[in-house]
Amino acid sequence: MEDISVSELKERMDKGEKLNVYDVRELHEYEEFNIGAIHIPLGELPSKSADLEALKNEEIILHCRSGARSGNAKMYLEDLGFTKVRNLLGGMLAWQDKFGA
Repeated sequence: MEDISVSELKERMDKGEKLNVYDVRELHEYEEFNIGAIHIPLGELPSKSADLEALKNEEIILHCRSGARSGNAKMYLEDLGFTKVRNLLGGMLAWQDKFGA
């Protein structure tokens, strides 16, 4: 599925859409700044992927600091059969650049 821009995600969040947003950064990064996503560090994703099973055919939006780790997480979930996984382009760097902290 096509990745998502920070502008599209912020617009959808501001509208109050129910979204499945997951932050795959490390805990210290999440604690420094987050946008309210559910925190599952990339290294824990294999052991937590069963928790996401109910979302296999729902849109899942992943983000990290720059988009690299969440890109890896996207490929991993797609390999498990998840059909609507999107990566936040530019990650939290792009978010903070556009909207501040």
